[in-house]
Amino acid sequence: MRTSFKFLILILSTSFLFVSCGNKGNNSNKSALNSSKAEKVYVAPGEHDSHYAFISGGYSGNLTVYGLPSGRMFKEIPVFSQFPTTGYGYSEETKPMLNTSFGQIPWDDSHHPDISQTNGVLDGRWIFINGNNTPRIARISLTTFETEEIIEVPNSAGNHSSSFITENTEYVVAGTRFSVPVPQVDVPINEYKGNFKGALSFIKVDKETGRMGIKFQILMPGFNYDLSHPGRDKSHGWFFFTTYNTEEASTLLEVNASQNDKDFIAAINWKKIEEYVDNGGGTKMPTNYAHNVYDEHTHTATSTMVKEVLTVNPADIPGAIYFLPTPKSPHGCDVDPTGEYIIGNGKLSADLTIHSFSKMLEAIENKKFDGEAYGIPILNYEDVLAGSVKSGGLGPLHTEFDGLGNAYTTFFISSEVVKWKIGTWEVIDRKPTYYSVGHLTIPGGNSRKPFGKYMFAMNKITKDRYLPTGPELEHSAQLYDISGDKMELLLDFPTHGEPHYAAAIPADIIKNNSKKFYRLDENKHPYAITSPADAKVVREGKDVHIYMSMIRSHFTPDNIEGVKVGDKVYFHITNHEQDFDVPHGFAMIGANNSELLIMPGQTKTLTWYPKKVGVWPFYCTDFCSALHQEMQGYIRVSPKNSDIKLSWSLDGE
Repeated sequence: MRTSFKFLILILSTSFLFVSCGNKGNNSNKSALNSSKAEKVYVAPGEHDSHYAFISGGYSGNLTVYGLPSGRMFKEIPVFSQFPTTGYGYSEETKPMLNTSFGQIPWDDSHHPDISQTNGVLDGRWIFINGNNTPRIARISLTTFETEEIIEVPNSAGNHSSSFITENTEYVVAGTRFSVPVPQVDVPINEYKGNFKGALSFIKVDKETGRMGIKFQILMPGFNYDLSHPGRDKSHGWFFFTTYNTEEASTLLEVNASQNDKDFIAAINWKKIEEYVDNGGGTKMPTNYAHNVYDEHTHTATSTMVKEVLTVNPADIPGAIYFLPTPKSPHGCDVDPTGEYIIGNGKLSADLTIHSFSKMLEAIENKKFDGEAYGIPILNYEDVLAGSVKSGGLGPLHTEFDGLGNAYTTFFISSEVVKWKIGTWEVIDRKPTYYSVGHLTIPGGNSRKPFGKYMFAMNKITKDRYLPTGPELEHSAQLYDISGDKMELLLDFPTHGEPHYAAAIPADIIKNNSKKFYRLDENKHPYAITSPADAKVVREGKDVHIYMSMIRSHFTPDNIEGVKVGDKVYFHITNHEQDFDVPHGFAMIGANNSELLIMPGQTKTLTWYPKKVGVWPFYCTDFCSALHQEMQGYIRVSPKNSDIKLSWSLDGE
């Protein structure tokens, strides 16, 4: 197969060169499609990609899994948005996952995924991601690729500087973008300055189960908190947040939040605050937020409303928080694998600013302050500055690292990725993107151990790259080989929603832990049946419960009579397959929700309100066998006053 492919590539390459001979100025050797580059991304049928990329869907609310280097999409994992493909958010078991203090919200704006770590190295257990709109943090199992937990974040708004984790997954952090009154009150907006607060939430993660719980919230001054990054290695125990609108303007921020030459990176000693809290510090504040947990054994989510949160006033913990002046309206906040350098990318600055963690500690020890803001010391800029990258480009946003002493920064306005040397701050290479790049990702590139073979950039605009199919195209990611001195563009591929940020990991760390199916003997769903022989239909007043089995290629039962208009029918369906990759689907005519896609060994429930007299079919939606089309059944619906008894049959019995 490989030999044939190489021959095919050779023929295609020869043809391309032949055609190109007549095209004056066509520089074919710079094409991303020449043979050597095509081979670098080609994954033959039956072979596997070497890396997984988890790309957030932005306004899709979900997380999408791609293979690298092929760019093939493997799966879309529903997180904050209802997902008809599987019935997530529609089934009775998953509706609680989308519960909030505002009620059920079937959508969010997913932004920043981050993979769990042990000793600063990706461990492949969970991936966390934030809902930006209605502040939430989700935890997704990398064993099942299903969302297991969502916790709402109170006192927060525009959950942007999230979700980033400390190097032993002690905490996942959720920082507010918008400062708001804490607690919320009816107050004139022009009284913003001095009265609004920015809540930075430290969410504790259980090291065994991954279960989350808000440990404490720091109530910071009313700035906007843009992005964040935990300290690594020598700076482990600290967390860093970029800020903008330190002017505390409340209107026309594109002008009024750009007045100061420097905003801040907030450096927070979370271990010091943790010690303060463990010793009884902090103030419990009444609140109300949802904590939703999915149980893998009952295949069911529960939602609990939590009534208080522990808040911390920075003034009560001297020496725990400092401000590092950073030009200008800094966006990205990234820490290199050694933990020494903190990079602040000022959106309106021509240069990148790199702070030194060692210098920061020295300045703190020697009290080299340049004033204070709301009681928080401001360090002297020159005392903490390690260096700057001059004239890197226009509109710097985000930086990641290859573990070889190099950093890579995206530039939104000049649409490029720039490679530069840590320590000398020298620009080494630059490559264009198409167009308006936001984040970039190197597998493990925000940890202590990057896997620096690939880098991919995520672009906001895709014009000129794909067929002009309408007023908007899918966004795109562009894959680069960074194993050499120069970056080499290999491939671009479309992504779904807005590819806001991504986390990536070698496939070997995950694939051997994948759950292939759910064992029936471990199914604890209260409406599960472990055998088709246990199928039954039960009436409880107007509620009709159908305990249904599905296995290739029929339902048990497949014909049901005695249902009446005005009933509420619950289909509790168990997939009795015990084989990898054999889900079955279920769809009922006139159901006001969605289908279900039920994995082997799993139980799900769909609710249906029969509204019309007649005989109505249901069927399997997922092609499961040669007789998939025959996998169907009927429900007879009689008038409200009918005396037809509830009954069911299979094969006429």
